Amino acid sequence: MRQYGLPRQRRIRKRADFQACYEDGRRFHSEHFLVFVAPGAQSCGTRSGAAVTRKVGGAVTRNRIKRLLREFCRLYREDLPVDADIVAVAKKHAGESALGLTDVASELLPLMRRAARSCAERRDRDGQA
Repeated sequence: MRQYGLPRQRRIRKRADFQACYEDGRRFHSEHFLVFVAPGAQSCGTRSGAAVTRKVGGAVTRNRIKRLLREFCRLYREDLPVDADIVAVAKKHAGESALGLTDVASELLPLMRRAARSCAERRDRDGQA
């Protein structure tokens, strides 16, 4: 079972890394999520993290949303921006609706494609300077 999970090196776990993504990242939003995408260290690859506050709901609800976000990142790894740090923040009303993986994917896939284009443009611009 462990082989199917998202490896630790692909997750953002330190508070400082979350803060750096909030400060340096580009912001994208959808109905239930706010996504920050920041350029990451090129040796680490794409890393993702989830922030779900108590305003969203109880522990069961928060953990379910975090599991859905991790599973989305695992399944749609090829659609995520390359060499970027991605933090998905659940909005307050995300816990009120019964979100499934297909709902999360339909909401986040367009954001990830926009973010990938944005990261590529940023990389090209910085590389030419």
